[in-house]
Amino acid sequence: MNAIQRIEKTLADALGETEGSLTPPLLARAMNHAVFPGGARVRPRLCLATAAACGQGGSELAAAAAAAIELLHCASLVHDDMPCFDNAATRRGRPAVHKAFGEPVALLAGDALIVLAFDLIGRAAARPGQGQKAGAVLRIVAQSVGAPFGIVAGQAWECEPQVDVAMYHRSKTGALFAGAAAAGAAAAGADPERWRPLGAKLGEAYQVADDIGDAVADDEAEMGKPIRQDTALGRPNAVRELGVEGALKRLRSLAEEAIAAIPACPGADALEAIIRGESKRLVPRSLAVYAA
Repeated sequence: MNAIQRIEKTLADALGETEGSLTPPLLARAMNHAVFPGGARVRPRLCLATAAACGQGGSELAAAAAAAIELLHCASLVHDDMPCFDNAATRRGRPAVHKAFGEPVALLAGDALIVLAFDLIGRAAARPGQGQKAGAVLRIVAQSVGAPFGIVAGQAWECEPQVDVAMYHRSKTGALFAGAAAAGAAAAGADPERWRPLGAKLGEAYQVADDIGDAVADDEAEMGKPIRQDTALGRPNAVRELGVEGALKRLRSLAEEAIAAIPACPGADALEAIIRGESKRLVPRSLAVYAA
């Protein structure tokens, strides 16, 4: 079973437990709508790749951490799309959860996904010999989501009259990437702080790539969500700050910095391949010739 298959199975098993007769049907359907079908699953893939590089890629705790991170990412998208924030009608090429199920159910679905993420880690922690490692994973994941530097804090910067752009990007995008790398290492019993810079750089690269897509993508189908949102909502954007060529140069530079941040390990080549592949995949088709 490869990494993607493990992630999808862990997510399917977790969501399957919410589909019984005790769960309100709309809530169960909304949670599934938010998670399946997924995107590239790059955050959980990073988590598993880090665990594998540290020698424990097959552990149940690593799989739980990876799936938890994806559930938290999906929850953040549900809330981000709601009318009180981006008011986005689509996500991953389908109606956003609040469009498909209504705002109250969407809010609750996001909340339920957050709780389910921590439940997954808790279950893995109950396995013999996992307590100390699971405790470290739990704290890393929690810090990646909450305040002062998690994705909730990142979303909250959008509500401030003046935005600290560096903190905004570090929290909203970088935190979960840094947490994914650190959690994978912690699940393997390795030092998570050695791996956090890799995730942070990769997260920053993703933010720049998202900015480029929002500014220059030809249509919403390519991005799987509304485009030109940063301009419409007055949000920071790398293209507005650096221009298209400058933003592409920044993306390439961040990809190289992420690769340079990979600690010496047997799995370094596999991690490098993931980073290079993702940095090219994220560039809009109209700019692909410039991404090499």
